Amino acid sequence: MARFISIVLAALALGACDPAHADAPAPNPKSVEEQARGLPAEAVTSHTISLQGEKIAFTARAGAIRLRDAKSDAPQADVAYISYERTGVDASTRPVVFVFNGGPGAASAWLGLGALSPWRLRLPQTAPFPSAPPILVDNAETWLGFADLALIDPPGAGYSKIISDSTDVEKHFFSADGDAEALAVVMRKWLVARGRLASPKYIVGESYGGFRAVKLLAPLRDRENIGVDGLFLVSPALDFSWLGGGRNLLSYAALLPSMTAAARGVSARKDLADVESYASGDYVVDLLKGAKDAQTLARMSESVARFTALDRQIVARLGARIDGRSFSRERGRSQQRVASAYDANVEGYDPDPFARASEWADPVLETWRVPLGAAMTRLVQEKLAWPIGDARYFILNDRIAHRWDYGSGGRANAEVMSDLRDSLALDARLRVVVVHGAADLVTPYFATKLMLDQLPAYGDPERVRLVVTGGGHMPYLYDAGRESLRDAARKLIEGR
Repeated sequence: MARFISIVLAALALGACDPAHADAPAPNPKSVEEQARGLPAEAVTSHTISLQGEKIAFTARAGAIRLRDAKSDAPQADVAYISYERTGVDASTRPVVFVFNGGPGAASAWLGLGALSPWRLRLPQTAPFPSAPPILVDNAETWLGFADLALIDPPGAGYSKIISDSTDVEKHFFSADGDAEALAVVMRKWLVARGRLASPKYIVGESYGGFRAVKLLAPLRDRENIGVDGLFLVSPALDFSWLGGGRNLLSYAALLPSMTAAARGVSARKDLADVESYASGDYVVDLLKGAKDAQTLARMSESVARFTALDRQIVARLGARIDGRSFSRERGRSQQRVASAYDANVEGYDPDPFARASEWADPVLETWRVPLGAAMTRLVQEKLAWPIGDARYFILNDRIAHRWDYGSGGRANAEVMSDLRDSLALDARLRVVVVHGAADLVTPYFATKLMLDQLPAYGDPERVRLVVTGGGHMPYLYDAGRESLRDAARKLIEGR
């Protein structure tokens, strides 16, 4: 009975449903239809976990926030969330961390069950594979020891669903600006419902979620009256012109240290000092001279082959301009293997090894998405008791990525460095930590370093920090990576 009451009260607070009363008027057929199309009312459960010998009690909530049209009040979407809130502490001073993944179209299970939550997916000791059993274990590296967590899935990702039949509503949600505006509303509604407006607030974003986290600052500030204390960005995409190769010659220089990290099997930045120096110095100078200078091309090819451990003839044929996909295939081509763009240390089989060009499923992204998605279904049904039924959990909704509107300049010109620059200048309390895995070819750490180096100090150069750890785009898939993320987040939030 107590649990039923808590579910009903929570649902009322978030506007998810209206409880039935004997003396109440007959339900509006329209609202009944809305509820049938939406997600279930919030479920609230109590749990404990042991962290470094200390037993921590916490409340888990799984539910949804209804988004409506501001003018017509028509329902547009139910945005699913899972939150973990420590009990027995002062909630008004307890930090709360909002967590978003990227894609666009990726659900929060990546960060949630990979790094931050009280439970995580048990990782196999060998290379990942889609048939790995979705077994949940207690997460010794959870952030719950120093902050409450609210994991949000944008419309169309995870269990979140678009209710409106309007194509214009979907187009709005599947756009960089519309996404930020909608999720800013979700954050405000969650804070108001929980009475947490006074709590210190932080945003965690991975990959496009890092882009999203920076993009959220303006609508939170300007529309929702919400200030943010800090950003924690994991492998963020801050400027897409640095990530595609081709037009921006600096993108080749930005990739070189990550390819070298994989070639050498190292993760510490101190072991990459020589390639960083070359990539930001002689390599850039030679790239700018162009491809017609045979002497320059020979010099570059010699250096790039040495750093990447690729065949010198292949490097010369590519003009000493090695993109991530070429490195992924050529690195292990003689063994008929391909490396992951998300972690170049991880290899898989090339399905068409003798073809001039080949297409392959990424050995990291496409192997982890299956057990992570299944583990999230188990978590929601077995531990959180949210009656979601047989609803499908979209761990990575490719349809969203294909339809995403990056703005007038398109994906190639999308960037949030200017937004970050403005927000840092406006709010002297805002602090930012960026974490990258050294062997990430999707959002290479050196690209972020070169971009962050262009920011003014804003009074304190430590306001924006770059942390490089082992692994790749999802560094938390390794024990050491999860520890690095946790420790860097704790330092940001606790000021240590």
